[in-house]
Amino acid sequence: MTHEYTAPGELGDPSVEAVEVPEPGAVTIVVPTFNESANVRQLLHQITESVPSRLPCEVVFVDDSTDDTPQVIREAAQDCPFPVTVIHRDEPVGGLGGAVVEGMKAAGSDWIVVMDGDCQHPPSLVPDLVATGERANAGLVVASRYVKGGSRAGLAGSYRVAVSRGATWLTKSLFPRRLHGISDPMSGFFAIRRSDITAEALKPLGYKILLELAVRSRPRTVTEVPFVFQERFAGESKSTAAEGRRFLRHLAGLRTADPLARMVVFGLIGLTGFVPNLAALWAMTQAGLHYLPAEIVANQFGVAWNFLLIEKLLFRDRRRHRHWADRTIRFALLANADLVLRIPLIALLVGQFGLAVLPATALALVVTFVLRFAGTEALVYLPRRGRKGTGRGSRTARSTA
Repeated sequence: MTHEYTAPGELGDPSVEAVEVPEPGAVTIVVPTFNESANVRQLLHQITESVPSRLPCEVVFVDDSTDDTPQVIREAAQDCPFPVTVIHRDEPVGGLGGAVVEGMKAAGSDWIVVMDGDCQHPPSLVPDLVATGERANAGLVVASRYVKGGSRAGLAGSYRVAVSRGATWLTKSLFPRRLHGISDPMSGFFAIRRSDITAEALKPLGYKILLELAVRSRPRTVTEVPFVFQERFAGESKSTAAEGRRFLRHLAGLRTADPLARMVVFGLIGLTGFVPNLAALWAMTQAGLHYLPAEIVANQFGVAWNFLLIEKLLFRDRRRHRHWADRTIRFALLANADLVLRIPLIALLVGQFGLAVLPATALALVVTFVLRFAGTEALVYLPRRGRKGTGRGSRTARSTA
């Protein structure tokens, strides 16, 4: 269930004039929070002090907290000159990235600025982000720690610095074209035009929502402004090993979003299946089993291994379309049909087309691999025809102070 709270005020009040930022200059600041009760009062104070009153502004908190963060926001909002909305999610679908998407859907402004709730992103940069976007006619403005004038000073310890640098290098290596011109794809501080995104097309997982936006729906023009990453005002970082694993899964999902990349990964996973296959074959023949039945049984070990990796790494977001037993049976049938098809195909290539055995075998492997990949996508992981998604809806309750 989702609960919303709106503090007094009205975006677009005629008494508020946008002077420093050309129209359209209204901005919605989206802040995802998880147990940040010690920080949100200070953050709202900084936003009030930093954002000019003549800039039409609203703040949308999307909260997944288990503490009193929503109540603290409601109390602090009474002193703010602009509307403050709290959307509390009982189920944190998509993590921090999912919270940001929820906030984008609720935004009522031309510009959306996303920032963290721990005061490490300076609100004083909000007007500059929007003004830079207007001047450059950009769809996305990234606050970067890695351009001249920026700094990652607020990162606590050499370990977090190394992790941040490593994640940045990895993402830019995997998406050189999509991330061209973005020096800090790990930044959680950016401004984006609402017209440049389709929130429904996003599939966030974890906390790197900028990466999701840049890869899935990169705006036409991107620019950057430097910023100094601040120390947390209070509390501890939410970065954990679990978040790191979610980040890697997110990268894998983004990288395999197009069919060619999926086919490459599918093939690499298939190659790893030779290890359990050969290990099982060796064990059974050593135990005295004839090599022919041993080969058939050993192949099932490779099939099972491939299925587990494909489920986890390649089609994780499509598993909901069919029951796990249905997927397992279909995948096993396709994988074993590969063996049945390959032998007569090799015989056809040798007998009818005059190919030598080795080239015929290689060609048969390629043909059956492509057919197995296409069959796996179409018969195991695509939604059933005429069946809509089974995502659960959520009700929204509003209350006004």
